[in-house]
Amino acid sequence: MMKAIVYDKYGAPEVLKIKEVAKPIPKDNEILIRTHAATVTKFDCWMRSATAPPGFGLLMRIASGFTGPKKTILGTEMAGEIEAVGKDVTRFKIGDSVFGSFGMNMGAYAEYICLPEDGAVALKPANMNNEEAAAVPYGGLTALYFLRKANIQKGQKILIYGASGGVGNYAVQLAKSFGAEVTGVCSTKKVEFVRSLGADKVIDYTKEDFTKNNEIYDIIYDTIGSSPFPGSKRSLKKDGIYVTTTFGIPRLLQMQWLKLTSSKKAVSGLTEEKAEDLVFIRELIENGKLKSVIDRTYPLEQTAEAHRYVETGHKKGNVAITLKQPLLTNEHFWTVPEKGGA
Repeated sequence: MMKAIVYDKYGAPEVLKIKEVAKPIPKDNEILIRTHAATVTKFDCWMRSATAPPGFGLLMRIASGFTGPKKTILGTEMAGEIEAVGKDVTRFKIGDSVFGSFGMNMGAYAEYICLPEDGAVALKPANMNNEEAAAVPYGGLTALYFLRKANIQKGQKILIYGASGGVGNYAVQLAKSFGAEVTGVCSTKKVEFVRSLGADKVIDYTKEDFTKNNEIYDIIYDTIGSSPFPGSKRSLKKDGIYVTTTFGIPRLLQMQWLKLTSSKKAVSGLTEEKAEDLVFIRELIENGKLKSVIDRTYPLEQTAEAHRYVETGHKKGNVAITLKQPLLTNEHFWTVPEKGGA
């Protein structure tokens, strides 16, 4: 048996409960990972509450379950140590420190998880702790996938809307690593944070509307799905590309109209998570070109509180869940990690 955060109905963070569940057994092509850290992403919150961007409520219920969640353990990314391997596994060995993403399969809010060796998993960056590494796969892979879809090139001008978030902070850093000139858009309290990520310019959306400053961009990457679309269209070059990670039906229709009525392009869709992309990201991290910023860390049993914080929209970077010490039992006690701002 193992401890896990489980939810059997949709709702507010209070539906998340710590329970004992069966410990998974790896199949022939799987690795068994003891989880040391996981994160709370916006996607986790959507799945828990059965909410979705406008127009996708029905699709979300089909994916997650109509009367209750099909998958009762959330968590899309983690870092940990391999405890066992299936007989056909060749990429990893017992004792390897790894990090990875599970996508829609989820399951990281647990002491153990199994993952196919050919999944989105790789050796953990040597210069990161578990919390930092756990916060990389979801945001890093998402940002990398869409920047590549936009064919980002050295010298291009890119605006990243939602630059302080779980995807946006990696989009800023990756765009800089590709040699682009990066403008980040965020709120007042996060301006210095985005600047610390390497953005060439930071726009406080509460004080300035980027669509009215006469700047023109090769790429506009909306990581949170709330940029003003008509203005974004005007701020793109003639053959510019509008990219969005989070979208609803209204935004999809606007993007389709953009493609039909102009030479400008629009990119959206679901991320393809690959092990080789995670290795690419790990190399950037180990070469000092990409960092992971942890806003707050919570112990596993305070996962509901972590969800509440993420839903305030105030986080800078990432929120981690740590499982490095034994959970509360008759024999053990838990030391709560200190919370700290980025």
